[in-house]
Amino acid sequence: MLSPITQTPDYPIHRLLMPITGVLLMAHGTPSSLDEMPEYLTLVRGGRRPSPELVAEMRHNYGAIGGRSPLTEITMAQADALRALLGDRIPVAVGMRHWKPFIKDAMARLSAGGVRRVIGIPLAPQFSSLSVVKYFDAAESALPEGVELVRVESFHAHRLLVDAFAERVRAANPRPDEIVVFTAHSLPARVIESGDRYATEVAATAAGVAAKAGVAASYCLAYQSAGRTPEPWIGPDIGDLIRQQIARGVGAFLVVPIGFVSDHTEILFDIDTQARAAAESSGAALRRTESLNTSATFIAMLEDLVRERL
Repeated sequence: MLSPITQTPDYPIHRLLMPITGVLLMAHGTPSSLDEMPEYLTLVRGGRRPSPELVAEMRHNYGAIGGRSPLTEITMAQADALRALLGDRIPVAVGMRHWKPFIKDAMARLSAGGVRRVIGIPLAPQFSSLSVVKYFDAAESALPEGVELVRVESFHAHRLLVDAFAERVRAANPRPDEIVVFTAHSLPARVIESGDRYATEVAATAAGVAAKAGVAASYCLAYQSAGRTPEPWIGPDIGDLIRQQIARGVGAFLVVPIGFVSDHTEILFDIDTQARAAAESSGAALRRTESLNTSATFIAMLEDLVRERL
């Protein structure tokens, strides 16, 4: 009589004997209500209490996009879509650095389910020591004994990521009078000067998407959402770039946020509200491509990242 294992022709025997592998999708996190803003900002600031002025400013920004960010819901939907592709044998969890569900809690749930290898994927396409490394630091600090963490540090040039962004650009159908502006989160200049590869990877993503979408001859690269510190941050800042281009006679912009994979405040407020206002105040028009969110091509990329590491 055949054993149960040998009666499973569609699943290799050696895989059944391997430790259970799970996936941890990691994102920044966002408060679920304006009342939680002080506690959230305290976590973001490493335990330092925010000033009343900062709390009021952030409440205003969140209020301008409906009172809350959709980041958590979208990340959960991305996990659901990935889970549907991977099947029941590979559990998928979501963990946030600065809000619930926290990375430590997601790691505990995976471990409780028998997972002994965790493929960690920060949902940030380009590597940075100020973001990606901190996700892995949080995951490592929560790693139960006997559980291995497999790191996905970057996917900035993955063909399916480039395809997913290019699909969004083509769907927006750039007009001849529009300049395409690729954006990513700014970082302090000292980080890049110290050897961080973030800016190089952002530029590579922009070039790949521009070529794939057929806009390589008419795009710019800008940075957004710089922090409120006196030190210089990498640029050009998107607001400055918009004003400079308007001064040169440009009247329309199509923004493509290639440093982000879902809608959240840095998309819905920093671009859709602030950058658009900067353009419109000078008589120009600004619009944005749809975020990746649960793009089928993007979810297929996540699946590929996982299967490469099984």
